[in-house]
Amino acid sequence: MARNKFDVDEQIEERFNPHIVMRLFKWIKPYKWQMFLSCIIMLLASFVSLISPYLTKKAIDEAMPSKDIHMLVVISVLLLVGTVIVWLLLAAKLKIMTRVAQKIIVAIRKDVFTKLQALPFTYFDSRPHGKILVRVVNYVNSLSDLLSNGIIQLISDLFNIVVILCFMFAIDAKLTLVCMAVLPFLFITLISLKKKQHEAWKQVSYKQSNLNAYLSESLNGMKITQSFSREKVNQNIFNGLCDNWKKTWMRAVNINNIMWPLIDNLSTIGVSLVYLAGISWLGTTVSIGTLVAFAGYIWRFWNPIQNLGNFYNSMVTTGAYIERIFELLDEPEDITDKPGAKDLPPIRGHVTFDKVNFSYEPGNPILKNVDFVITPGMRVAIVGPTGAGKTTIVNLLSRFYNPDEGKIMIDGLDINDLTIKSIRQQVGVMLQDSFLFTGSIIDNIRYGRLDATDEECMNAAKAVQAHEFISAFPDGYNTQLSANGGGLSAGQKQLISFARVLLSDPRILILDEATSSVDTQTEKALQKGLDELLKHRTSFIIAHRLSTIRNADIIFYVNHGVIEERGNHDELMALKGEYYKMIERTNI
Repeated sequence: MARNKFDVDEQIEERFNPHIVMRLFKWIKPYKWQMFLSCIIMLLASFVSLISPYLTKKAIDEAMPSKDIHMLVVISVLLLVGTVIVWLLLAAKLKIMTRVAQKIIVAIRKDVFTKLQALPFTYFDSRPHGKILVRVVNYVNSLSDLLSNGIIQLISDLFNIVVILCFMFAIDAKLTLVCMAVLPFLFITLISLKKKQHEAWKQVSYKQSNLNAYLSESLNGMKITQSFSREKVNQNIFNGLCDNWKKTWMRAVNINNIMWPLIDNLSTIGVSLVYLAGISWLGTTVSIGTLVAFAGYIWRFWNPIQNLGNFYNSMVTTGAYIERIFELLDEPEDITDKPGAKDLPPIRGHVTFDKVNFSYEPGNPILKNVDFVITPGMRVAIVGPTGAGKTTIVNLLSRFYNPDEGKIMIDGLDINDLTIKSIRQQVGVMLQDSFLFTGSIIDNIRYGRLDATDEECMNAAKAVQAHEFISAFPDGYNTQLSANGGGLSAGQKQLISFARVLLSDPRILILDEATSSVDTQTEKALQKGLDELLKHRTSFIIAHRLSTIRNADIIFYVNHGVIEERGNHDELMALKGEYYKMIERTNI
């Protein structure tokens, strides 16, 4: 099953779209003057290097026959100086373009990461995270060589071809036409290979994405893998994905490798034809110096042709990756601020759901006609079976999703008319999954409010009964945590996460199974802090433990997306409905 899941290729454009390459100029534009300077440098270097065959012709046809030592010395010095100048110019160009390329890569990666943070939960719910990661790192890296060398080299090579042809026609037009006789065969081959190359490299991007997705999930689930002794099974799946990647890579490389030997052979044929024609015309219209100079220009003529072939290969290869990057950047941001959205002013905590309907997928409703009014300071508990829609209710309140129908209001203001940032600054959320970032414990707590002092962070930890176990560490609050709080128990991670939320001092507090991983003894201590902290705050608590929900002002029993029962604990127990059955059945 895992093999099928991760070996499914994502679908993107079937044809290479040259317009996506033009979109790169959005990032290139700020550095246009540096790139223009690089072009000038490259053109100067090319022009200087192209004088060498002409000087060689002068030496053979004029200086040597007349034994003009002075002219030979001057020509030799000019050749040496020209070589040094070309070397210095190329070094300057390389320095400029390497710096520019890396700045462009950073800008693209920043834009991709910014886009990821703006995408709704549904984007991350619907695809493996490894397939997202490969776009931010691998695919963006693939642009580096294209930007640092490819574009400037392309301009330089085109310039070289034009200038070389001018020199060649000036020296001997007939030999030039002989040299160009093989070009039609080259163009026919390029056109025939284009589609195959693009498709081959698109398949490589598919398989690389699949491989990264499986690797990412395997690393995240390594404890489960070892617990169920699935190492061999997972190894076989990974080996299969590696084999698929290798096969597609080798096929793409083999198609690419047709290019350079083809150009090399055609250039050899072209040079051979020139030599044959030159020798047959030697002594009539062609001199020895002309033939030697022409040979030098021929090789210089085919060198940019080869570079253009390599650039074409690079463009086709990178084009498949660029498609994936722009596919991500073009993802619709469903959860955005509407034009003219206003900031949510300081609130009291009045919450209204007015006939709210919601579905993750069309035709499969999760919430149906949810309707309630919560006054400031009320403590609301939401209970019900798994998958009933409890978490969805609080996710809608935080605008992680938008309702399909109905209104959600805070202090009488429709949240769709408010900025997302201002809502989440006053609505604190602690999700069931207590995620901690790599760094110190105090930095993880301060994540809730970046301007908080150390004392405020410690007070938040004390309030949720986390201070004692944090202080027991040798480095206390400066204890460094590995990825997702490695080394801490699930309960300790939840307490730190809870302190993080409380530090933000929200007027509306959402606790989604906030005490699910806290042991009974710790929960009793935590409950004392909660009772004090929940005063004067509107709170929504999703929980199954009776100790957590029995003191709520109102309890919603949610089932199949509908609030079937509502009331406080005593009222619902007296009703002897579904809530009563749940309490009796689970004995919580």
